[in-house]
Order: sequence, then C-alpha cells, then structure tokens
Amino acid sequence: MTAVRSRTSRSHSRPTTRAQYQQQHLPKMSTLPVLPKKPLPAGLPREWYETHNRRLKAMRIAIALLDTGVYTAAQARNRTIRTTAQRIGVHPPSLTTCRLVRSLLP
Repeated sequence: MTAVRSRTSRSHSRPTTRAQYQQQHLPKMSTLPVLPKKPLPAGLPREWYETHNRRLKAMRIAIALLDTGVYTAAQARNRTIRTTAQRIGVHPPSLTTCRLVRSLLP
C-alpha cells in the first residue's frame, strides 16, 4: 500500500510576491575578502568625490549582477539593477548610476 499525500502537506510553499520568488530563485552571492579602505585625497572639487563614489557603487553592482547571471547590458534593466543593489546592501541607484552599471557590462 502506498500513502496518499494531500496537497496541503507539501513542505514548501509558493512565493506570493515577485520579490519573494526572486529571493528564493536567485543564486547565492559569493563573499569575497574586503580590501582595506584608504582615505580619499583632500582638496578636490565636490564633483570629483561624487563621481568617484558613483563609479565605486556602479562597480559593486556590476560585479553582483555578473554573479547572478546578468552578463549583458540588455539584461540589466533598472529594476534588476535596483533589486541587486538592495540585495547587496547598497542604497538604490539613480538613473545615472544605472546607466553607468550598464556601460560596465559587456
């Protein structure tokens, strides 16, 4: 005799939102050693610091996208970039930063 399973006895439940679905089905991010931070040079215009920090943020997001399987700029939509930024603990990027992320991808 075989036991009959009911539909409610499944051990996993279906995700109810798209965010929950993505959390369950996206691959785990690799953890890499963090490099020591160096102080930025003093006396430069404010725009230089803003551009520098924007490039660092875009590089972090681009690396995370590559880890999750987004390999081309066409695959990296704003929503994908912002979701990835949230997953790695970075503030949501602006449209300019999203464009910069796409320019870093092949």
